Amino acid sequence: MATRYFGWDIGGAHLKIAQLDEFGAVVNLQQIACPLWRGVNELIGACESVTFDIAERNAVHAVTMTGELCDVFEDRIAGVQQIIGLLGSLLNDRAEIWIYGGGDGWLKPTEVDECHVPSVASANWLALATLVEELVNDCILLDVGSTTTDVVRIVNGEARFTGRDDESRLASEELVYTGVVRTPVIAVCRAVPYRGRWQNLAAEYFATMGDVYRLLGQIDHRYDLMPTADGRGKDRLSSARRLARMLGCDYESSDLSEICQVAAFIARTQHELIRNAIHLAMSRVPLFKKNPQIIGAGVGRFLAKRLSRSLDIGYRPFDSLIGSDPKLAEGIAVAAPAVAVAKLAWKAS
Repeated sequence: MATRYFGWDIGGAHLKIAQLDEFGAVVNLQQIACPLWRGVNELIGACESVTFDIAERNAVHAVTMTGELCDVFEDRIAGVQQIIGLLGSLLNDRAEIWIYGGGDGWLKPTEVDECHVPSVASANWLALATLVEELVNDCILLDVGSTTTDVVRIVNGEARFTGRDDESRLASEELVYTGVVRTPVIAVCRAVPYRGRWQNLAAEYFATMGDVYRLLGQIDHRYDLMPTADGRGKDRLSSARRLARMLGCDYESSDLSEICQVAAFIARTQHELIRNAIHLAMSRVPLFKKNPQIIGAGVGRFLAKRLSRSLDIGYRPFDSLIGSDPKLAEGIAVAAPAVAVAKLAWKAS
């Protein structure tokens, strides 16, 4: 048995990595900005920024990913293979690398050919669901990230899903392309109530949902790692200026209350987008044994908790299923797929 297990969730915007000891307990976690669309060198830089030792011998590195979708790659096949190749070169021969392939099982890097790419690509949600189905009989697993939201039904201890890849999951709304940091405001709503009228928003990348949740005081700065739309600050004033620009006006200090009301409306609109996806998911399994609870994960888990209240169903954070050091609870929730793939590897070894 290995002495350490590392779980890697290599996304298009972040690298999330979890470390387990030989007993399967989480001992280290980190989320690192990794804007992979700028080039694969971003992944090299992110790996070099990991603050704990990833070069241990006699370790297993379990890997899942979503970054293959980035437009830096010609297609998803190239993305999967380049990410795996780069990780292999970084780790050299110091550790075993297991690639999570869903129904195809664990794969060695050399085994991931074109036939396996559909199983490897964008499988982090499945790794998370596979772990959660072992721990909870009936729930809606809701992973609200910086960019996307995963909605997975678990019924009688089995993950149920209509789609497997991004295309089918987007069509079924099991993948909702909205998150609490990177999503452009214009992708959430087109108009807001403002000064007694419906104010259309500029169809520009002037502000993101990170600005909305900074103004509302709901985003944790430790996980707010992406650059802002204009490259300026992440303070409330800078966020208010960017959101005012979406209204087609300049920000004045006396406008803060009104801009915060606009932010609250945009947040409610995003809340409804995800709520509707949950309703759709629940309609596919109308009779749970009992009312399901929401298992909340991701940097936007505060939305998951709020959604459980609005739906009048129970809520449980993902970290409470893991039972590790309370000091690591937030990190476990944010890096949930990395924790899950590490746990699955530990169980399989």
